Amino acid sequence: MPPSEQLLAADHSLAFPGGYTRSVGPVIGRFLTELRDGRLVGVRAASGRVLFPPVEYDADGETVTEEFVEVGPECTVGAYAWVARPRPGHPLERPFAWALLTPDGADTAMVHVLDLGVFEEGAKAPKTLRAGLRVRPKWRGERTGTIGDIESFRPDVTMINAPVEAGYRLSAGHALSRFLGGIGEGRILGHRCGVCGKVYVPMKGLCPVDGVPTTEEVEVPDTGTVTTFAVNNIPDPRAPDVPFVSAYVLLDGSDIAMVALVAGVPAGDVRMGMRVRAVWRPREEWGRTMTNIKWFEPLDEPDVPFDDIKDYL
Repeated sequence: MPPSEQLLAADHSLAFPGGYTRSVGPVIGRFLTELRDGRLVGVRAASGRVLFPPVEYDADGETVTEEFVEVGPECTVGAYAWVARPRPGHPLERPFAWALLTPDGADTAMVHVLDLGVFEEGAKAPKTLRAGLRVRPKWRGERTGTIGDIESFRPDVTMINAPVEAGYRLSAGHALSRFLGGIGEGRILGHRCGVCGKVYVPMKGLCPVDGVPTTEEVEVPDTGTVTTFAVNNIPDPRAPDVPFVSAYVLLDGSDIAMVALVAGVPAGDVRMGMRVRAVWRPREEWGRTMTNIKWFEPLDEPDVPFDDIKDYL
């Protein structure tokens, strides 16, 4: 086709200068006025049904009365359509749902935006999105009397994750202070009872069996035997992996087991009678705290027979 015969094209737009103005009438006008004031209202039909949004003529042919009824603000989700990738002109820039919403006290529903707090574009609909979901309107700060005065509907809050912290001061006492001082030096100290001869680690300053004060210090090695244990599947900042094992370890030369982590072996391989040794943090990280010992790891030694540890379970 010669250049002189090429088809011509031009962009046009159809607009109403100053905007398109129309009267909304007394029924829709009342609805929009209530929206501006942060309320939802419907209108009662002659049958007693409450129509929402209010209409001047019922689609079923019923006469509409002049009785307005405040409904909601809680609504129930009916049908819905998930929008994983919003397009230009959509009310939200992140994934949302169009939903049929029936306010409490109403017998009909309207379509509006359902915001479930999903921010990743293309995300699938969350499991919380379902028919029967309870939601409330999120009102805009400045309202002008349009359906856009409701920014979106959001689910009722059914679960929160609130930081919880209670501060307190614990005095270690003389015996425990001495024990922690030893840990700060890489030594594990206990007390021997002068009556029964049992060695208690950590030192307590008192024999729980005989009820007498204990003052004789005994240093025990950092090796011991697993008496009982538990496999944990909840993350713990002290543990290297999940699942991890917390165990009672009977240190050699002591007569009471202490709680510690066991690592360096799959959780399923930990067993009663297993021989273990403490794994200490680097010396420059030591303080007067049990965190100097990260956990206990297996020794290449035969397991201790059950009969030798059954009294320490």
